[in-house]
Amino acid sequence: MSIKPHISRLFALLLLAVIGLVGCGAGPNGLTGNYSQDTSMVLENLTTAIDLPNDATNKKEVVALARSQMNDYASRYRRNSKVSTLRSFTTMQTAVNSLAGFYSSYGIRPIPEKLKKRLKQEFKQVELALKRGA
Repeated sequence: MSIKPHISRLFALLLLAVIGLVGCGAGPNGLTGNYSQDTSMVLENLTTAIDLPNDATNKKEVVALARSQMNDYASRYRRNSKVSTLRSFTTMQTAVNSLAGFYSSYGIRPIPEKLKKRLKQEFKQVELALKRGA
């Protein structure tokens, strides 16, 4: 009787356990499952992304992180009925859709001032709504 099949099964079981445990923590983009914390963090990162100078050396990485966080944020909370009806979420979703649409169409090109102004206004509305608990 060979020990090789037992070792490979043990390795597969161990790998499955590790993957399962890693999946229970915060996501790769830092989303924890706490709506208020996640929204505040995504707001900070999106503000950083839109305020970043066009000649910044890390612009590509910051925009990639922002896009990834927007996708994760939307997919995590849009089907959560406790959150999806909140004013803070609907306003945040509007801002995320606008910025995601811009990045999809234009990549890392400079964001027009009109869009920046509107996004910052929506971000303020989200912050106020979060403070009120809505």
